Amino acid sequence: MKKVAIVLVIITIISKFFGFFREITLSYFYGVSNESDAYIIALTIPSVIFAFVGTGLATTFIPIYNNVLAEKGANAANSFTNKVVNLVFGISTAIVLLIFIFTEEIVKLFAYGFDNDTLNLAVQFTRIISISIYFIGLGYIFKSLLQIKDNFIIPAIVGFPYNFIVIASIIASTSWNIMILPLGTFIALSLETIVLFPSIIKSGYKHRLDFKIDNYIKKMFLLSLPVILGTSVNQLNKLVDRTLASQISVGGISALNYASRLNNFVQGVFVVSIVAVMYPAISKLAAESNMKELKKVLSESIIGVTLLLVPLTVGAMIFSREIVVLLFGRGAFDGTAIDMTSISLFYYSIGMLAFGIREVLARVFYSIKDTKTPTVNAAVGMALNIVLNIILSQYLGIGGLALATSIVGIFITILMFVTLRKKIGPLGIKSMSLKFFKILAASLLMGLIAYISNLYIRNFLSSNISIIISIIGGALLYFVIIYFMRIDDVDVLVTQFKQKLTGKKKIN
Repeated sequence: MKKVAIVLVIITIISKFFGFFREITLSYFYGVSNESDAYIIALTIPSVIFAFVGTGLATTFIPIYNNVLAEKGANAANSFTNKVVNLVFGISTAIVLLIFIFTEEIVKLFAYGFDNDTLNLAVQFTRIISISIYFIGLGYIFKSLLQIKDNFIIPAIVGFPYNFIVIASIIASTSWNIMILPLGTFIALSLETIVLFPSIIKSGYKHRLDFKIDNYIKKMFLLSLPVILGTSVNQLNKLVDRTLASQISVGGISALNYASRLNNFVQGVFVVSIVAVMYPAISKLAAESNMKELKKVLSESIIGVTLLLVPLTVGAMIFSREIVVLLFGRGAFDGTAIDMTSISLFYYSIGMLAFGIREVLARVFYSIKDTKTPTVNAAVGMALNIVLNIILSQYLGIGGLALATSIVGIFITILMFVTLRKKIGPLGIKSMSLKFFKILAASLLMGLIAYISNLYIRNFLSSNISIIISIIGGALLYFVIIYFMRIDDVDVLVTQFKQKLTGKKKIN
């Protein structure tokens, strides 16, 4: 399992890189424009609408399937899967019909500020892409089923063909017809599930029509309700952000999307490694009711996330414009696009650490079998996000929407700390705070030196080469400073990560 975990982390990171390259390709050919706004909304609508149900069912399918398997055997487990698949197909049909009948109204709900041309384009895109809901729904269940069968690799690699096909459709749409873009995306989304079919058949699954609602199906729906509510809150935040962005300016949705993708890319690459190491350990300790060791692992994990994300936050805030120019500043991505995206990135970066720590804290709540608290916190965050969006967008435009997201992230993270402390006792906040300020001091020094270096180097080299050299130099300096600070949790985390990679444990 350790080798599989390592492979999954590597696949995830590589997939994130390709996914980010997909965004760069979109920005190169379409920039922040009516077309990119329409496409992003059309892509968002099916995922947002179905995520309410799909995520909840996928999360609860595995434990219920295992219960059926243990209590009634493989045939009953296969029958249970049939019922879930048929229900998902029925729900998907209802959603697709809803989207086709009320396409224009739904697009307006997601992007009220679109003009007629953008609205019409978004309606066409949405109708094509929404058919993929059938495959998205099946994908949730089939990926879970393969994981139950200890097949983790196939579900992890489905993102690769998706990214390749979408990139190809973006390029082709600019040469032939723009409708190739949603059509290619529909094919890519469908293929994500279709490539699972051989492995599903090989696993022994046989499909038949069975729509009977038994006690296991009822139990799955009841268990999925908190997850569905939590997911719906997060998706509603996206809806509010993009609706307001569509009213602020043409390309506002695209600018937010590019900056958000960059922020999520950082989270996916760096936080995923920490979570992959800590989650199994915390789950085991929670099952053993060993709260003392659990708090120790939690502290080490939070410091590990802080170690990686604080310097990235400082760097992203200092060099927000330079980073956007380096990654996106070519093709159709003009000066206006650079300004809008760099402002969004600057304000998103403020909450980068909070979102990383929130991922760690959420795993602790899940480990102690508390799914209610993260859901309630998310609901509180949604209400605050709506208020802040309306207020801050009046003063900061697109940047206000990004800042609202960051403020909410910080608030929810603090709230989770307070709630978790009430549940399991003191978390060692004082000790963590001291280490945080050490890391912050090192990061600020790194940022200052990198900024000065960039100003000097750009006199001799291009701005892109200069920023790359400055960032690499700053990162090396930062880790040297951190090394001499001798932060205990950092040393422990590095040791644990080495053990995870080698599969060896330290002998005391």
